[in-house]
Amino acid sequence: MNFTQQIAKHFKDVYFGGNWTSVNFKDTLADVSWEEAITKFNSLNTIATLVFHTNYYVDVVLKVFQGEKLNASDKFSFDCPPIASPEDWAKLMSKAFEDAENFAAAIEQLPEQKLGEAFEDEKYGNYYRNIHGIIEHCHYHLGQIALIKKMLREEVN
Repeated sequence: MNFTQQIAKHFKDVYFGGNWTSVNFKDTLADVSWEEAITKFNSLNTIATLVFHTNYYVDVVLKVFQGEKLNASDKFSFDCPPIASPEDWAKLMSKAFEDAENFAAAIEQLPEQKLGEAFEDEKYGNYYRNIHGIIEHCHYHLGQIALIKKMLREEVN
């Protein structure tokens, strides 16, 4: 397994399992209802908002991998579309998982020398920094999602 394949695996593991933390998006979200996904706990973001937020950056960087210009703004990264039904929640999760698969596949296709190249602009660092930033960001918010889910369920009981 070459270096970009290993990085792609590291990314996929946070979404689909196999990482050393034994926590991933797929398992954590599997039993979250759409009602839980949109329930606020104190001042924390909702689970749906955090899923949207993490995927916002995966989607943006994936588009760069696919040859598009970087087109993102942090101010839009929490603009989760309304979730008013199980279908809305399923659609959001489906997009996140599909983008994750495509993101990992795009990383696998990167030539290793690309990892050291500037990502769009020198001010953003290199590809390696951005890919690992995405992985760290996903782990960070996955932890929040797991805690919010637990707190929501303990509050009900």
